[in-house]
Amino acid sequence: MYQANEKRYEHMKYLRCGRSGILMPRVALGLWHNFGSVDQYENMRALLFEAFDQGITHFDLANNYGPVYGSAEENFGRIMENDLRSYRDEILLSTKAGYDMWPGPYGNYGSRKYLISSLDQSLKRMKVDYVDIFYHHRPDPETPLEETMGALSDIVRQGKALYVGISNYKAEETKRAAEILRKNGTPLLIHQPRYNMFDRWIEDGLLTVLKEEGAGSIVFSPLAQGILTDKYLNGIPEGSRATRNHFLKSENITNTVLDKVRLLNQIASQRGQTLAEMSLSWVLRNDSVTTVLIGASKPEQIRENVRIVDNLYFTEEELNRIENILGN
Repeated sequence: MYQANEKRYEHMKYLRCGRSGILMPRVALGLWHNFGSVDQYENMRALLFEAFDQGITHFDLANNYGPVYGSAEENFGRIMENDLRSYRDEILLSTKAGYDMWPGPYGNYGSRKYLISSLDQSLKRMKVDYVDIFYHHRPDPETPLEETMGALSDIVRQGKALYVGISNYKAEETKRAAEILRKNGTPLLIHQPRYNMFDRWIEDGLLTVLKEEGAGSIVFSPLAQGILTDKYLNGIPEGSRATRNHFLKSENITNTVLDKVRLLNQIASQRGQTLAEMSLSWVLRNDSVTTVLIGASKPEQIRENVRIVDNLYFTEEELNRIENILGN
């Protein structure tokens, strides 16, 4: 039987999520990859245990994480039932709905029917009575925003989620969603956008809206699908994600990108960090982002990533050098 590290809260740093009562760990674990039906169950247990032992209290899922769809939630539920049940009140658990999940017209996007049905299924798979955060995973251009946000608010009132969030919403969409949720009496807790050194769209208005609305942020893809690691310093290795993953295409890793990665790696080395560690630290600089979402295939990756909480400060010179590299 798993016994959590008694010193698990001594190292991790936590930051208040917007104007809520929730403190978020600066590093959270996402179960997008490595928790599906094709993955090794014992490794999943090792990843979750290592994360929790390191003070990571937040685990992030979605209905269709796998493969196959639903299998990440099922595997998490199995571990929750067998190993983590006694720690449930120390865990901040989230899931989402918004992308395709089942066939037909009611298994996608943002209808009230889809969101409520999906969460009911997720709760069964994860073997919990409620999630702490339930997200709408992406905007729905066809469904009225009032219907989607109304469903989120009703989910909170039904006790199936404690807080609600949105993901992949642009600044103006976020402002409208937050206004509706506030009128419903269920304020927006958090936004989950993509953000990294090479993808900075949230700096163009979204972060300002979140601050005005009192909402926090948890960013995914902070390492640009692996580009911001030492994996591609010498080009594209055989068998890497860029050769087999439709989220990262080899044609996007140009010589210009690789030149920037090598220059960024030099700054990281001078800071006593790996490029991956510096990239995670950069995302959290100035506390404009609440939490960074990491993925992991091995427990040691979690230990390495958690080290960033002791090195989040950048000098003005370092920031200027990074800006010069990214701007060229």
